Amino acid sequence: MLHKTRGIVFKTTDYGDSSIIVQVFTEKFGLQSYIVNGAKKPKAKIARNMFQPLHLLDMVVYYKNTGNVQRIKELKNSPQLQTIPYDVIKSSLAIFLNEVLYKAIKQQTADENLFEFVFNAIEWLDHQSEGLSNFHLFFLTRLTRYLGFYPDRYLAGNADYFDLKNGVFSNYKPDTILYLSPPHTQNFTALLEATFENILQLKLTNDERRYLVQKLLDYYTLHIEGFGNIRSHEVLEEVLG
Repeated sequence: MLHKTRGIVFKTTDYGDSSIIVQVFTEKFGLQSYIVNGAKKPKAKIARNMFQPLHLLDMVVYYKNTGNVQRIKELKNSPQLQTIPYDVIKSSLAIFLNEVLYKAIKQQTADENLFEFVFNAIEWLDHQSEGLSNFHLFFLTRLTRYLGFYPDRYLAGNADYFDLKNGVFSNYKPDTILYLSPPHTQNFTALLEATFENILQLKLTNDERRYLVQKLLDYYTLHIEGFGNIRSHEVLEEVLG
């Protein structure tokens, strides 16, 4: 049966001499794997370069709820990304966020709110021309809302500590090494209160950003089974300086 759906590219793997298997986070069916025969051929109707990380798709797909690998009938990049593939900072951000999303999102069922957030965030990044250094921190913080471990904001703004294991703010140092303390607790609170419109105004040093991104990845590891290590943030830190 044919269905129309939007999609976000997560991962592409070569399959045989001329085909690929691509994992796409779809609006209608969650994370799905698609085989694209002949995608590596010079005149392919659906070509391999259409499946770059976090590229946005309009798709017509065959769907069987008993199948592990689905097929695509029609596909186009829509909206076409204008700057992410060509800007070193944006492309580094995309690679990092793509790795996080690939390890964090496993469900093969629709989650339209999660999809809409990720889709809109990619569009925002593509259109933004300045002040990108806090974007990945804002994205990671906001994404937890859709993954089910958004921090309990009771005491946020008044507490000195944030307990990463339990996801709560506290006036007392937790009995663990997995926590934030001043000034990082206050910076984390500012991220929780941020929006796409005002993240440019957050004033963080490079050292504060590096510390926060590592602690946010620790937070993901604590709350997502099998999340594992994220390696691309080291390259991102070099690019952001």
